[in-house]
Amino acid sequence: MNVTSTLQATPLHACHVEAGARMVPFGGWDMPLHYGSQLKEHHTVRTAAGVFDVSHMTVVDVTGVDAPAYLRHLLANNIDRLAPLQGLYTCMLNAAGGVVDDLIAFKLTPTHYRLVVNAATRAKDLAWLQQQLAHYKVNVHHQDQVAMLAVQGPAVAARIPDIFPTAMQENIAALKPFHATHHADWFVSRTGYTGEEGFEIILPAEQAPDFWRKLQAADIAPCGLGARDTLRLEAGLNLYGQDMDETVTPLEANLSWTVAFNPADRDFVGRAALEKLKQTGVSHKLVGLVLQGTGVLRHGQKVVTSAGVGEITSGGFSPTLSIGIALARIPSAVIEKCEVEVRGKLLPVHIIKPPFVRHGKKQF
Repeated sequence: MNVTSTLQATPLHACHVEAGARMVPFGGWDMPLHYGSQLKEHHTVRTAAGVFDVSHMTVVDVTGVDAPAYLRHLLANNIDRLAPLQGLYTCMLNAAGGVVDDLIAFKLTPTHYRLVVNAATRAKDLAWLQQQLAHYKVNVHHQDQVAMLAVQGPAVAARIPDIFPTAMQENIAALKPFHATHHADWFVSRTGYTGEEGFEIILPAEQAPDFWRKLQAADIAPCGLGARDTLRLEAGLNLYGQDMDETVTPLEANLSWTVAFNPADRDFVGRAALEKLKQTGVSHKLVGLVLQGTGVLRHGQKVVTSAGVGEITSGGFSPTLSIGIALARIPSAVIEKCEVEVRGKLLPVHIIKPPFVRHGKKQF
């Protein structure tokens, strides 16, 4: 299969084609949807170990004497709380408080930080980072010669430490969540997008195919975008462009915990708008929905409540729970129950606080 001129290819594209993956366009990239069975890949990650090619994600290094000050202004969460090689989840906001993108920020040294942002928003994000430079003495460098893999599942820790470079193995085995280690051009963090244990690995692009094959040899199955989406939905993790975007604030996207209002004198982009919204209160909130009966919940379906109409932002069938689940933005006054319009019929749903599944276990 040849990648069309309008799609980009990751360093592992040939490996996916060789493995018989069904390739689909995603955010401007030619990516594997699955390798034969999306359902099997989902269950593999929940019960054993799988690997995702996430090389389409955007890795940006921010360096320079003003790097901390620049990121204090740029990000809604506060990088001052980070120790070396620790990371946090945060959002970049516009002046109205809307989410430009969500990302993970790591502190490597006092003057060197690493950001991992989304694929489909790459051009917009890189432009935004430049627009916010102002007088800050920093260098913003897009690391475009790397690959990124996400190895996820309860069996990961037992299967992969000895696959890494020898100098990293001891540190990787001891990593705590949202911490990282690095050696030479390898960067490994204990993070993920599935609700399971695992690691995300950034490595030189030319070394990725060999490492990919070593993972297969360690009985870590290749998994595609389809399973990644059902896994993240079960874990209650937002998808940018569906569950939040530039018109939605973190306070309306179940992401209030990612906004650090203290110290009060940290003037991050969007702060004034969020402070005002805190005072007036949000009209809508993001919640989890569980279908009470058979059917599948889908993005865009209408949610009918006693306080007004809402909408499903992400929905699907949960392979782990064998029920329909969704994230939905609904009026803030609604507490327990509402209905979703599916093919002209109103079906009852129960409201929960995400996640639906964590470490393979039901959470409601």
